[in-house]
Amino acid sequence: MHGGPRRTRDPLRGGGSRMDAVSDFDSARYLPDDLLDRIRGRAAGVDADNVFPEDDLAELREAGYLGILVPEELGGAGLSLAQASVLQQRLAGAAPATALAINMHLVWTGVAKVLSDRGDDALRFVQEGAAAGEVFAFGISEAGNDLVLFGSDTVAEPQPDGGYAFTGTKIFTSLAPVWDRLGLHGLDTTSEDAPKLVFAFVDRTDAVRTRDDWDTVGMRGTQSRTTELHGAVASTDRIVRRLSPGPNPDPLVFGIFSVFELLLASVYTGIARRALDLAVVAATSRTSKKTGMAYSQDPDIRWRIADMALTYDGMLPQLEAIAHDIDERADHGGLWFAKLSGLKHRAVTAAKAVVDEAMLVAGGSSYFSRSELGRLYRDVIAGMFHPSDPESAHSTVATAWLGPLTP
Repeated sequence: MHGGPRRTRDPLRGGGSRMDAVSDFDSARYLPDDLLDRIRGRAAGVDADNVFPEDDLAELREAGYLGILVPEELGGAGLSLAQASVLQQRLAGAAPATALAINMHLVWTGVAKVLSDRGDDALRFVQEGAAAGEVFAFGISEAGNDLVLFGSDTVAEPQPDGGYAFTGTKIFTSLAPVWDRLGLHGLDTTSEDAPKLVFAFVDRTDAVRTRDDWDTVGMRGTQSRTTELHGAVASTDRIVRRLSPGPNPDPLVFGIFSVFELLLASVYTGIARRALDLAVVAATSRTSKKTGMAYSQDPDIRWRIADMALTYDGMLPQLEAIAHDIDERADHGGLWFAKLSGLKHRAVTAAKAVVDEAMLVAGGSSYFSRSELGRLYRDVIAGMFHPSDPESAHSTVATAWLGPLTP
């Protein structure tokens, strides 16, 4: 990774990629080094103060980052998911919590792209809003609801004008202090064709209450607080889908699952890269009292860094290949969900392994909360709680290869 010849430039540092999907992509055009330096400089304070990174959002909005996946004709940058993946890796290397928070906005713009690429403009209002600087948040998770996209404990009550009023509680609502529109789902049990899962968007009104309850080990800047819905109304033109509960081949479900898993994997891969870079700095700057030589000359340290690089390098082609397949509408049939949940699972486990090794290379100083590696160590833990969690990922892959469990 370092010190040897490279046949391609590193996409995280503004060069090209290893696949045609992002060849000649200048990531520094959208995330300049000076912007990343400012974001990185604020990350420790955001974590220590347990606040939302308002300044990061303001600068990213000003740079047009909220619209990177919006078509150019609608005022965005018109980037591909493969390119957005590279950018999110780059942003996560500066401030993981900022990247993860922005992820949830990019999920909706990514879903809008997936739908529009397939001839469905149901989320055009998301694209137009994002290009104008509006922030969209993701309100799907509910306590104890392991059905996730396929079920909801939130009540969706039909209104006379065709809209819906939503009542329930959503957890892990990233961007909680700053979102303008919340994309969510709820269950309609009263219509003639009930039950139906209703996917819609609500505005921030008095019917939406945000608890100040985000006091976590890591990823503190996401401010993914609990959201209470007390009859929050989505107008008719903000009802995106009414679907039967359970697994569904609808493009909206595929769009949410694919973009969510891809961008999560991108963030945690970015964390792995930053941990690797910090480990290299530690190894080359620390000197052994025993030998008088830099730790970069210690065979054990060299083995650890090589192992980290091998693990990290393995994630890049996977991310690029899956992103390319989503962009190009590849047909993986019944294996799609296994591929997507597997990608996210491997990215998180790889990132955790890399950060663990980096801590050992850096030594005891990384155990202090003021250490950037110490913060990465806490941030990377969050990956195990995002869908698909390890149990769900393994279940999905087992079903894809072995078929469903016998009743």
